[in-house]
Amino acid sequence: MENEYIYWLAIAHLPRWTQEKINQLVVEIIHNKKIALSDFFNINSSSIQKDFKLSEKELKDIQDVKNSLPNLSFLVEKLLNEGYRIIPLNSELYPKIMKENLKIKYSPTVIYTKGDVKILQENAVAIVGARDANAEALEFTDNIAKKMANEYKVVVSGFAKGVDKQALNSSIKYNGNSIIVLPQGILTFDSGFRKYYKEINTGGVIVLSTFPPEAGWSTGLAMARNRYIYGLAKEIYVAQTNEKGGTWQGATEGLKNKREVFVYYPKKDEKCANYQLIKLGAKAVDFNGNILNIEIPKEVEQLKIF
Repeated sequence: MENEYIYWLAIAHLPRWTQEKINQLVVEIIHNKKIALSDFFNINSSSIQKDFKLSEKELKDIQDVKNSLPNLSFLVEKLLNEGYRIIPLNSELYPKIMKENLKIKYSPTVIYTKGDVKILQENAVAIVGARDANAEALEFTDNIAKKMANEYKVVVSGFAKGVDKQALNSSIKYNGNSIIVLPQGILTFDSGFRKYYKEINTGGVIVLSTFPPEAGWSTGLAMARNRYIYGLAKEIYVAQTNEKGGTWQGATEGLKNKREVFVYYPKKDEKCANYQLIKLGAKAVDFNGNILNIEIPKEVEQLKIF
């Protein structure tokens, strides 16, 4: 299987290909043509282009990635030797909820993890919010993390400052299980692995990345990472959001896709867009996560809904 991982890495990060295009090719190779990825990469170029209906540009991308196979072989060896797991889309270890939520269009072709993979199959909840969250939002996050630990639900967060870090640390404090979804490659998370070494090795925390293993942090990856936070969760709790950014985008996409989105009902003087999310159909909850049956203040109805 180690040999096959090389080809999964090769196809998973084809440059400038959409996630849907990559996944469609994988389905065509494995399920329709019923051949292994390693066999696909050994087919001659003219046959690949004809049999898989690739453009000249797409064929060149495949040819280019073939040239990187020796380097990918060393990378796979490094990952496995250092205790990381490589989980392709067709693996039984791949999170079922992610496939259900993101479908073929957005599901990552390969994920990289370190920690107890059983956590990926458990009932998970995303706790999200602003990086510059206020004290009330952070306290709400702590309360929800405690509630999730008591209900044996996994907390998913993105390791950004503010609500993300609070969700993770509170989950650990209350002996809950957590998934850290990285905005970078898993091999560049050295400081995080040192900080959470105990929790990862005792099975309470799993670290997950969808990006090339050696990719450094970037704003683009941080924004792309948000989709996977929501994709791993059955429910979404929003502590605090603005009218734009990753939290807002993820929550509104969740609502469009009929996901369960719960939003902290803020005080009137709090500067946030929580009211707008509730107007769009999210369920208002109190400080402890209990659903509220209340009306939005009239002045909020005049605000622009994005």
